Amino acid sequence: MSHEYRDRVYIRKDILLALTEAGELKQTSLLSRCGLNIVAHKDILEDLERKEFINKVEEPWGSKKIVKYSITDKGIHVLKEVLDPYEELFPRKSKE
Repeated sequence: MSHEYRDRVYIRKDILLALTEAGELKQTSLLSRCGLNIVAHKDILEDLERKEFINKVEEPWGSKKIVKYSITDKGIHVLKEVLDPYEELFPRKSKE
């Protein structure tokens, strides 16, 4: 079983793109949509939040909480002005 490596730049782009398309996603939906898991990729979400590219909101749900993410204007700017051109210059490896 082989796993394809995905550079952290593309992971960030996938997160921002998913949030652009959806508007707002629960943490589990976002991670699922991007093919990520919270243990391995929590630092990326925290970094995007710290840099104010995404917003994180925690809402109470019974005795638990729901975590939701949305993209900020700054995140949209970075996606369009930095990450999209980056992928044009350095496309992801295609599956052969």
